Amino acid sequence: MAKFLHIETSTKVCSVALSENGQLIDLLEESSDAYIHSERLTVFIDQICKKNNWKLNELDAIVVTSGPGSYTGLRIGVSTAKGLCYALSIPMIAVNTLESIAYLARKKHPNSSICAMIDARRMEVFSTIFDADFKVIKSLSADILEEESYEKYLPIVVCGDGASKTKEIWNNRDVIIDESIVSSAAGQVEIAFEKFKNEQFEDVAYFEPKYLKDFVVTPSKKKLI
Repeated sequence: MAKFLHIETSTKVCSVALSENGQLIDLLEESSDAYIHSERLTVFIDQICKKNNWKLNELDAIVVTSGPGSYTGLRIGVSTAKGLCYALSIPMIAVNTLESIAYLARKKHPNSSICAMIDARRMEVFSTIFDADFKVIKSLSADILEEESYEKYLPIVVCGDGASKTKEIWNNRDVIIDESIVSSAAGQVEIAFEKFKNEQFEDVAYFEPKYLKDFVVTPSKKKLI
């Protein structure tokens, strides 16, 4: 039996979930432009555990987003995860935010290439593109969206909270824009279970997530490759 608590705080969504043996048990989340993570995260953890009659000392691992994402959100999520891991003497598993978003999109749009995007500012996004076999074909990068961006990867499904920006410039392209799929702890479940089985754990003392501020955004001259 492998029981996990999942934490996703990389965007404006504050999301927690419980899973067992790679199956989602319950999900509790809220999205707010006010970034409510500091107020809600520990409350959500307490609520979801009590609702499902789970005790923290029954957990086998804590799963947390590794980013990219907002500095404040990630700091809150990671510090909470580390505190629980230390207190419970259990491992920590990290899941990339864009990978977890793409995983949710893959279930809804099978056999499609997926571009997971996180909003930055203006026309800037942070994205990764996966092919239909869920292999990375464009690594994580910080990009300024332009009319010909990602042209070589079409057709694709675009998701995440940065997807809405593409509507302004990609109206006539071979693109499905799915704004309903955003960051969620639910997207971590199966990825984290595979990592657990392979003992892919983080060093709790030294783990640091990927902050958006660590990336340099560059415009493309013609196409992003």
